[in-house]
Amino acid sequence: MHPLKKAARIAGAIYLSMVITGPFSLIYVPSKLIVRGNAAATADNILAHETMFRLSILADLVGQVIFICLAIALYRLLSGVNKTWAGLMVAFVLVSAAVGFLNTLNNIAALTLFRGADFLAVFDKPQRDALAYLFVRLHSQGILINEIFWGLWLFPFGLLVFRSGFLPRFIGVWLMINCFGYVALSVTALFFPDYYEAAFKWGQPVLFGELAIMLWLLIKGARVPAAPSTLQPATSGLAFR
Repeated sequence: MHPLKKAARIAGAIYLSMVITGPFSLIYVPSKLIVRGNAAATADNILAHETMFRLSILADLVGQVIFICLAIALYRLLSGVNKTWAGLMVAFVLVSAAVGFLNTLNNIAALTLFRGADFLAVFDKPQRDALAYLFVRLHSQGILINEIFWGLWLFPFGLLVFRSGFLPRFIGVWLMINCFGYVALSVTALFFPDYYEAAFKWGQPVLFGELAIMLWLLIKGARVPAAPSTLQPATSGLAFR
C-alpha cells in the first residue's frame, strides 16, 4: 500500500475509534442517568448504575487520548501541505484535550459527593446531592465551552484538506463550515441557552463534515499522485535529434 494511502487509512481508523467513546459518554450515559433539574433522582440513578457512570468517566479520558493521537496522525498526513496550518490544527486539539481532561474532574467530584465519603459527613444527603448535581451541570457546561475548540481545529484541518490535492476539496469546505457550526453552537449555549437544542437540530447537516472525512479516510484513503511516465524522457530526447 502506498505510504500516503496508508497514513490516510490509519487516521480514518483512529477517527472511527472516537465514535465508540464519544457518543457513550456524551449522549448515552447522560440520557440514562441524569434527570434534569432533579438532584435526588440523578443521585439515585448514578448510585444504582455506578459502573456505567465510571465507564463514562473512563470514556471521557480515553476519548481525549484518542483525539490527540488523531491530531498526530493527521499531522503526518497533511504537514506536507502546510506545516503552519498543520501545527495550528494540532495546537487547537491539544487545548481541547486539556479542557476535556480538566472537565472530567467535575464528574469525579460529583461521584464523590453522591457516594458521601466520611469527610462529607458535615453535609446532609440533600445538600450533597445538590452540590454533586452542580458538578454534573458544570461538566455539561464544560462540554458546551469545549465546542469552541471542537470547531476551531476543523478550520485548519479543512483548509489542509482543500489544498492537499489528494483529498476531496468539497469535504475541506464542509469541514471549514463545520468549524463555524460548532462555534455558533457554543456561543448559542452561552448567550441563548433556550435556543441551543433548536440550533443543534438545525445545524446537524453542517456537523456531518467530520463524519464525511472519517468515512473517506477509512474507505477511500488518499488519492495517490500518478507516477511520471518513464517514456517521457526518451520521447523528449528524440525531439532534439
